[in-house]
Amino acid sequence: MTVPSSSAHAKVNGLEMYYETHGDAPEGSRPLVLLHGGAQTVGLAFSAVLPALAADRRVVAPELQGHGHTADTDRDLTVPDLASDVVALLDELGVQQADFLGFSLGGLTALEIAVRHPERVGRLALAATMYTQDGVHEEVRVPDYSSPRLPSQADFQEMADTYAAVAPDPEHFQDFLAKVSAGAHAPLPWTADDLRGLRAPTLLLVGDGDFVRVEHAVEMQRLIPDAQLAVLPATTHMSLMRRTSLLLPLLGEFFA
Repeated sequence: MTVPSSSAHAKVNGLEMYYETHGDAPEGSRPLVLLHGGAQTVGLAFSAVLPALAADRRVVAPELQGHGHTADTDRDLTVPDLASDVVALLDELGVQQADFLGFSLGGLTALEIAVRHPERVGRLALAATMYTQDGVHEEVRVPDYSSPRLPSQADFQEMADTYAAVAPDPEHFQDFLAKVSAGAHAPLPWTADDLRGLRAPTLLLVGDGDFVRVEHAVEMQRLIPDAQLAVLPATTHMSLMRRTSLLLPLLGEFFA
């Protein structure tokens, strides 16, 4: 894991939101914002790709409501609220526009920012992201934990151990996991016209064994103007952000 250049908490929307920065900002460049998946931390989601992504640009990586170092609140966990938190953080940091890489729940958050605040988004990479709940496989909508698409027991243990190590309330994990699941399975706030209206250059990333149906990713590619789609072979949801030999050339070219 890359050691952050700095880390801090910012007061946004009633949260003490934790964030890390990595790398240096070349003159006139946009920072890259990384948004992690549900029940993850910056490290769990992005440790495999962060060193390369931060090699030649500034990276800002927050931890969303209740995740990692960011304490939970009584507020429900919703995609619009998560997006509002990230925009408020960028305001605090004086960042008017950024590129975004969002994975899973972080991808939903990034998509909401792109739809509601298009002026804040330069380039948009959405990994394992759907725009309607029927975009995921049935065994994900109604979890069947015997399915290889779903996180394994080892994956859940890794999430629990990481949470226990850094969370302000280490005993809150099971309640928090239920809250994240409810938020991730709630109806999503977009229409096909919202996707047609996106203007940020967009890269869609999905594994062939992912939560998101490949057919749904193809539909998103057709709706979003000039979107690119990469389907990574032999790749599940949990392995997607670790497929560095495939991911890093794609992301390097896209964000260049």
